[in-house]
Amino acid sequence: MSAVLDETKTTRGGTTALMVALLTACVAFQLNASMLSPALVTMGEELQTDQASIGLSQTWFFTTAALFSLFLPRLSDIVGRKRILVGMMLLTAAGSVIAALAPDVTWLFVGRIIQGVSGPTVPLCLIMLRTAVPNLKTYGTLMGVILAVNGGVAGVDSFLGGYMAEHYGFRSIFWFMVVLGVIAAVLVAVLTPESKPQAGTRMDWTGVVFIVVAVGALLTALNEAAKLVGAFSMGTLLLSLVLIAVAAAAFAAFWATEKRTKQPMVEIVHLRQRSTWAPLLTTVLTMTGIFAVINGIVPAYVQAAAPGFGIGPTETALLILTPYALLGWVFGPISGRLAPVLGYTNVLRIGMIGSIVSLLIIVLFGLDSLPLMVAGTALLGIMYAGTANIMLNGLGVVLSPPGNPGFLPGMNAGAFNLGAGLSFLVLPAVLVGTSALGDRGSYLTVVVVGLVITVAAFAASLLIPKPVDAEVAK
Repeated sequence: MSAVLDETKTTRGGTTALMVALLTACVAFQLNASMLSPALVTMGEELQTDQASIGLSQTWFFTTAALFSLFLPRLSDIVGRKRILVGMMLLTAAGSVIAALAPDVTWLFVGRIIQGVSGPTVPLCLIMLRTAVPNLKTYGTLMGVILAVNGGVAGVDSFLGGYMAEHYGFRSIFWFMVVLGVIAAVLVAVLTPESKPQAGTRMDWTGVVFIVVAVGALLTALNEAAKLVGAFSMGTLLLSLVLIAVAAAAFAAFWATEKRTKQPMVEIVHLRQRSTWAPLLTTVLTMTGIFAVINGIVPAYVQAAAPGFGIGPTETALLILTPYALLGWVFGPISGRLAPVLGYTNVLRIGMIGSIVSLLIIVLFGLDSLPLMVAGTALLGIMYAGTANIMLNGLGVVLSPPGNPGFLPGMNAGAFNLGAGLSFLVLPAVLVGTSALGDRGSYLTVVVVGLVITVAAFAASLLIPKPVDAEVAK
């Protein structure tokens, strides 16, 4: 049974304290994902490495986050959600220390990989919130507030990241993450109640090993395959094929394990349901199409002297990343409030269509006009960060089966991080692979590829069923 305290459900003070702690944890996670975006160029210069290596450190952060997201929410149902969240924040702070002290890009990789333990922060916070707030409209609004952090901390993170990188170096950003990670751990420990809805259940560690190996091998295979864009290598091709075979074998073993174990990590019947695979597919495609565009491709383009606009990291944060994140922050609670009334899937599709329009503006006009680039990314802040992203996260919670509440949020968090990692893998590879088209042609091609993937994500969203129990009856 849940150990959530009754006063959390009935008093404003209890909910406020819970929100303070959960928001701080979400901010601590988001800094790891977005604060470095305007500092990627500086990181490469200070560590004396190329942008491909720096981009790969981002990929490994999101890869590790995806792997931890697969099982930590389920584990939290068993051993305690507060306990797991506190541990995640402390490990994230430890990874930040390693990255701040990194003498080279290898140690940066180590720090970023450890930081990846924070991957399921947002869905875990949403699960804790839904347990505490039974009112559908109130939960929708507070869900929107928390999920708005996923689009950036009101733009302050991007601006501060660019400013700190420009004036104090990239290491100062990681020290800032250390401080906030420790603060988040303390607030969660003090202000949130513990809950163990599946206490006494045995964790299916065999299934965990197989699914982690499957996803990890697949991501590594994709990473190796991306190298083929720059230069063909038979060894790289064979390694990629072997890793894909390992991933397929591990997933088959996972499927077989879940079918025969008495307390599986995931019920096979749930994996077959459209309420599981449709939102996961939509999440992966959406993140792959959009994430690196706004957090890597566009900032790099506007900072490039040619064919971009030659502006610095701070100006990039102010003009591009801050409006995007700030508008996501503002519209997140609005879309969250509307979701139980208009329907989660309806609001999601509005956001997806708006995201497609935003990318079209960037493709058709933004590459030649800084004001229109700003307009395109600002609209993306409203439609993706403030709408589609909110609904994708929310659907992971409201579509999860009652007997296994941590299952779909965890898998969906893995899908978010998998998509983000794929985005930083696929789109930069396209940029390199189309270099013969010239700098402008390469950037144009990359955004077009992101647009096509986002259209595919919208098509997948049409398959997501309506979460009737989470919506207000009309």
